[in-house]
Amino acid sequence: MLENRYRIYSQHLKDKYGEKVYKIPIQLSVTCPNRDGLLGSRGCIFCGEKGAGFENLESSIPVKDQLKQNIEYISKKYKAKKFIAYFQNFTNTYMPLDEFKKYIRDACRDDVVEIAISTRPDCIKDEYLSFLDEIKREKNINITIELGLQSVNYKTLEKIERGHTLAEFIDAMWMIKRYDFQVCVHMILNLPWDTLEDIIEGAKILSSLRVDQVKLHSLYIVENSVMGNMYKNNEFEIIPLDEYVDRVVIFLEYLNPNMVLQRLVGRAPKEETLFCNWNTSWWKIKDYIDEKMDREDSYQGKKFNYLGGKGLE
Repeated sequence: MLENRYRIYSQHLKDKYGEKVYKIPIQLSVTCPNRDGLLGSRGCIFCGEKGAGFENLESSIPVKDQLKQNIEYISKKYKAKKFIAYFQNFTNTYMPLDEFKKYIRDACRDDVVEIAISTRPDCIKDEYLSFLDEIKREKNINITIELGLQSVNYKTLEKIERGHTLAEFIDAMWMIKRYDFQVCVHMILNLPWDTLEDIIEGAKILSSLRVDQVKLHSLYIVENSVMGNMYKNNEFEIIPLDEYVDRVVIFLEYLNPNMVLQRLVGRAPKEETLFCNWNTSWWKIKDYIDEKMDREDSYQGKKFNYLGGKGLE
């Protein structure tokens, strides 16, 4: 039996920094062009009012204080010494450059070894990347850009009202890769309009673009979201749990074996959620994935044989 059938994020950080590293979420009072009227006013159809940062501190707390409070707690509880400052919620490059610079500089501490910034592919701009490159060299802090993509199927992207297509994602990848930054891409593997073929193509596209990390999410349905209303009206069906497990395993088989997996399944608050993880804990779903991979002798990159002309061999 293989000890690790896929590249685990926590081990990647330990190998990179020599010890366990903890990711500290930061919440800003930001929005996105899909919510403020530029592209749309209601966001992606699955997005709730709180976005993804349901466990974060309030955005009214200054960045330095958010980091201080969380780091003090984590340090005391786990004896942690190294941290990643994670600008998590909504679109963190969708603000004036001067504001962005202040927030990033406020996150620079001696015990912060990396800054991770969550954003949209269509909100990547050279002046922001250039500043991050300055920070990387000046403060000796690594930079990771986390891009929300969710699907590679352009019809699905339109259906979920992402406000961008695959082209903007590819362009963002080319822009970021001019710098020595890591890129993590977020994907939802059980969107109702995606097929198994879309899942495989997603793994192949991320691999061909030399993405460094991927964060897999399982779709959850938020009360009072557009998708929540569609769910109540039976306008789509959610695939069964065993099919989600199958999709994750197949996705991993086609994925570049060097890519790091930040997570295999998402989490959500039970409050105001109409559907979340088939009423099953995230760690149990992870166990199902691990068990299937052991049973079938599956591993990340098992079918990674399609780039560099290998598909013809």
